[in-house]
Amino acid sequence: MYAVVEIAGKQFTVNTSAKLSVPRLDAEVGKKVKIEKVLLLGGKDGIQIGTPTIKGTAVEAKVLAHVKGDTITVFKKKRRKGYRVKRGHRQPYTEIEITKIG
Repeated sequence: MYAVVEIAGKQFTVNTSAKLSVPRLDAEVGKKVKIEKVLLLGGKDGIQIGTPTIKGTAVEAKVLAHVKGDTITVFKKKRRKGYRVKRGHRQPYTEIEITKIG
């Protein structure tokens, strides 16, 4: 069984026991999270498509860790003006494991 869910404005395809890195969630490590925005549900019985979501279904996940992504270098420059700025950015992510679909 698999599902397409929306987490923080992004869509992910998930199946049971899958591990994902999603945008930072407000949940403690070890707690369970319920994702109610299920857009598509597929399995042996066929495919259910939501309009826009499927009512009464949810995906449960367990929060494994809060991590930061790789460093992205942001470099700004204006030619012949002596203007140079170098900054970095690390996006925060939450690692989750899907425990139950449906």
